[in-house]
Amino acid sequence: MVNGVRALFERATQSNTPAANETSQVAQGFPSDQASAFAAQFAGVYLNFTAAEAPSRAGKLAAFLPDGADPQFGWDSYGRLGAVGIQPYTIDVTDAKNAVVSVVFQTGNRRLLLSVPVYYSGDDGGRKFVVSGRPALLPAPGAADLPQVAGPEGDEAAQTELKPQLEAFFKAYAQGDTQSLKRYFVAGETLPDLGGALSFGELKSVVVPVGGATREIKAEVVWVVPTGATPSAEPTADPNTVGGRLEQAYRLTVVKQGDKWYVQDIRGAGRAIG
Repeated sequence: MVNGVRALFERATQSNTPAANETSQVAQGFPSDQASAFAAQFAGVYLNFTAAEAPSRAGKLAAFLPDGADPQFGWDSYGRLGAVGIQPYTIDVTDAKNAVVSVVFQTGNRRLLLSVPVYYSGDDGGRKFVVSGRPALLPAPGAADLPQVAGPEGDEAAQTELKPQLEAFFKAYAQGDTQSLKRYFVAGETLPDLGGALSFGELKSVVVPVGGATREIKAEVVWVVPTGATPSAEPTADPNTVGGRLEQAYRLTVVKQGDKWYVQDIRGAGRAIG
């Protein structure tokens, strides 16, 4: 898979034709989305095994392998492996019937790729797929370096005005208190709420850029995560019975009408406001 990507890059840099165009020409007639889904489903079986479950694994793998293939597909039935977060990552299409799909997954504290060669029978063969060769484990790319960005100039007066209103808003937003929320939304706006999935802990910070009556602001909120356990008045050291705290960041569009701010929209914060 790595060689295929490198070759594609080298061809792209040696001509004026973009690499994306070359990929699309090669991929004509090959159903990349379906092949990626097939490879990801295969990986869910291939990457999860224990010795006790070897017979079950062999039975499940049979749906992905060609006739006569090793039932365990290269595993000697010893040891164990577990994988979660399995998702298609990239696909390198060779021709209308062959491709190599890379699937990303998590095992323990590591992210890895599984390279899966796939054959497609085409319309004449009933639009079927099969794993056409041994997979390969590869390292997944590491995390990107995130450059620092300067924050916007803050409006401390607006922040002081907004903070108590936002605290009340987020409390009602978490509870799903429809009647209370109406007091904080711009007239005519109706936005979905969290419906009691979390409880409001605190408004940790508010960033309000300088501007006019309509602002894009950022709020960092601490939610209290429920445990499902019956509340107790007695102190406990069991973390399963204590509500956790989860910090999250939101971007809100707020509008000032008179001496009060109203929420027009709420969504995930992204990186910066300005």
